[in-house]
Amino acid sequence: MYCMKCGSQVPDGAQFCMRCGSPVGGMGGVPPPPPPPTGAPAPPASSPVIAAAGVQELKCPSCGAPIKPSFGDMVVTCDYCGSSVTLGGQGWKGIQKHTMLPMTVADRDAVMKVVQGYLDAGFLHHHFLEESKLVEEKVQFVPFWVIPATASTTYQYQAVATTVGATAGTIAAGALLGNALSNRRGGFTVVPIIGGPVVNPQRSETISGQYEYPVVAVRAMSSYQPKDYQFSLPNRTLFDKKAIPSSIPILNGDLGEDVARNAADAYVRQLQSETVHKKHSMVSQLQTQVTVSEGELLHTPIWYFRFEHKKENVTVLIDGNAGKVIRTMQ
Repeated sequence: MYCMKCGSQVPDGAQFCMRCGSPVGGMGGVPPPPPPPTGAPAPPASSPVIAAAGVQELKCPSCGAPIKPSFGDMVVTCDYCGSSVTLGGQGWKGIQKHTMLPMTVADRDAVMKVVQGYLDAGFLHHHFLEESKLVEEKVQFVPFWVIPATASTTYQYQAVATTVGATAGTIAAGALLGNALSNRRGGFTVVPIIGGPVVNPQRSETISGQYEYPVVAVRAMSSYQPKDYQFSLPNRTLFDKKAIPSSIPILNGDLGEDVARNAADAYVRQLQSETVHKKHSMVSQLQTQVTVSEGELLHTPIWYFRFEHKKENVTVLIDGNAGKVIRTMQ
């Protein structure tokens, strides 16, 4: 049987194409619905509920293999074909868009050079790595919800307050002080004091931003949530479990998309506010509108290192695709 959309071969009995995620006519020979008429808006993509929320086992929507969620799991990847399901308010659904970033920085020595450069520069301490003890190290494919968001922030700020008279008065005071310091006697300096209105207007501006915001789907890693880090999304491909070495664990998630969208909304508002306050120090009013769209599940390789330095723990996360340090909320 073949997918009617992309032409890929799919297993008999499958409900969804493993490559593009489109529904296929595998159940009872029912063909897929016809495409909408030309010019008509396409209906929003929505995965059907495949199992109730409280089940202990469900079938993979792509290959039919059994999936057994552990307690707390909300994002589970099939051990056989790599398709994923997520738990929402109505029950378990297949994830329409599941992508991955390939592991391109797999050499540990190369990764440690990135870590050393970051620690030496970030902590203003040369030989930080040599003076620290590595207590934990691992590499995993970690799931992120990538949430598209558009933001618009309108704000008012106050210009620096000055007066023409105050400026002239400052000049006069400086001249008198100069006379006193030079011990000049019998003479004086005349400086005109010019009055004028206070230049202190309220000004209004608007800034906009577009984001592909990554929200980590593992609550235990929420303390390492990226702040303003952007993954190299043009490098992503459709998720393919066979492309991941068997020695690298693929994590499930316990954070659903609805929660991730709310988190992305809050993080984007914070970034917009920080951008405004970097431009102006006297902001009096600020209002941000954020629109988030349906996200995708992205598995990406993450190197994790935890060091002990003078009885303090220091954690460094490295993007295994781009070879960069992930700036977190810490």
